[in-house]
Amino acid sequence: MSEEKPRLSAQELLDRLEPALSPRRRVRAVATLVAGVAGALFVIGLWASEPGPLPGRTQLAFGLFTAFCLGWACYGGWLLTRRVPLFATDRVVAGWLALAASAVTTTLLVVVAVQRGEGLGVALGAGGPVVAVALALTIRAHARRAALLRRRRELSGDEP
Repeated sequence: MSEEKPRLSAQELLDRLEPALSPRRRVRAVATLVAGVAGALFVIGLWASEPGPLPGRTQLAFGLFTAFCLGWACYGGWLLTRRVPLFATDRVVAGWLALAASAVTTTLLVVVAVQRGEGLGVALGAGGPVVAVALALTIRAHARRAALLRRRRELSGDEP
């Protein structure tokens, strides 16, 4: 007599294939959270310890660096609280954070270089490749997420 094995639904199969957050990704999420908080505290400490009033551009730079660090800290915290498969959403969010931070930083470097009348090539040479890599990784993350979601629909039979 053959014993019939219980069939798994598509969602149960997906849940077994990929846990919400692997131990390796959990370590990366904790590192991102800690680095973001540490970076924000460091920048705030530098900002607060500056003697006298700072120029507006310097204030803006400190504020943006603090915001970038807090963004990464929030990203790490968000990853740690997820209890469902992310289907590469984490990579898409990280890509957009990296793209925004690199684009804003490069833009500020270019503005400062133009105002000073020197160093434009250095600013573009340093920031351009970083923006290009962040853009490429963001596009790749979106493609990976779309492929995973397409595969999930195929497995669950929700294909239109």
